[in-house]
Amino acid sequence: MPFTTKLIPLAIALAFAGTASAQDVVKIGHVGPISGATAHLGKDNENGAKMAVEELNAKGFMINGKKVKFELQLEDDGADPKQGTAVAQKLVDGKVVGVIGHLNSGTTVPASKIYHDAGIPQISPSSTIPDYTKQGFKTAFRVVANDNKLGGTLGKYAVETLKATNIAVIDDRTAYGQGVATEFVKGAKAKMPNVKIVGKEFTNANATDFTAILTSLKAKKPDLIFFGGMDAVGGPMLKQMKALGINAKFMGGDGICTESLMRLAGDGLGEGNVTCAEAGGVAGDQEKVMEDFKARYKKRFNSDVQLYSPYVYDAVMTMATAMQNAKSYDPAKYLPELKKVKYQGVTGPIQFDDKGDIRDGALTLFTFKGGKKTKMAVIK
Repeated sequence: MPFTTKLIPLAIALAFAGTASAQDVVKIGHVGPISGATAHLGKDNENGAKMAVEELNAKGFMINGKKVKFELQLEDDGADPKQGTAVAQKLVDGKVVGVIGHLNSGTTVPASKIYHDAGIPQISPSSTIPDYTKQGFKTAFRVVANDNKLGGTLGKYAVETLKATNIAVIDDRTAYGQGVATEFVKGAKAKMPNVKIVGKEFTNANATDFTAILTSLKAKKPDLIFFGGMDAVGGPMLKQMKALGINAKFMGGDGICTESLMRLAGDGLGEGNVTCAEAGGVAGDQEKVMEDFKARYKKRFNSDVQLYSPYVYDAVMTMATAMQNAKSYDPAKYLPELKKVKYQGVTGPIQFDDKGDIRDGALTLFTFKGGKKTKMAVIK
């Protein structure tokens, strides 16, 4: 009897140990610029992924009747295409079953071939360049509207609502910056064929001095300047426009549509002088859902949402839903489910078209008034 009694607790302990070790680990990757000028946006995206994974694990997410544990492999691409492809290969070698990212179009596109060749699904939460989903890669998806809609809508708004007639365009020579600037011009000319593009200039994503290009544009008397690039460049550019006495309205895409632009631009921001668009947006009852997310985010990270963390969060949840529907986290098995997934997210309903673009992608127009980023309209 004493011998048997000692064996019973040991057998129970071994049984529990076997159950714990049997829990499958589902490893997914997240990539964004955690270093460099746009590190604040990369960290915001990374936090969205962390929130999603923490919540999935906390509720005991199950696939095919079995509890699984999600793990994130976090990588920094520095918004650099070469670094982006290097970390993409690292994720493939690390046997991730899915990737959320990248943030920038310039890193998303070259990395997408590596994921495609490995058969690993990729959902970008913020890359807007149309080329990403035009490559024909069945593994590539995005949860935001692309530059055709983003830039095109801004162009139409510039001439129709802001009544701009003499427009100058500056881009940062990145895939995103050039792409959104090109679509902006197309949109403006489609609405007003005779609109004058009085100047086209370019800078780079790490520039800090814009005196030469702004002085050149000032002589051409634009009533609106469109900038294709990120807030880290757009903010200082606004400061220098004010210093040079350029009174033109300023417009840009989602890259400048951040809370940080107010800090970066300082007194160059103006009151209602800047118009930008975020590739996404909610209205009606969905606004309450988004506000609840922002409150949870604030509580978890002690900071405000910068831009795309809600879309990262939804991208993770959409990928997890596809796995659950497929009853498998094997990429080859859940990829077909991802193509037809229907997920009601923080950012609204998510479904993909045959290219991997989000169906009926919205965008939101913002300005800055009273020290706040202020929503003007959600456009479907």
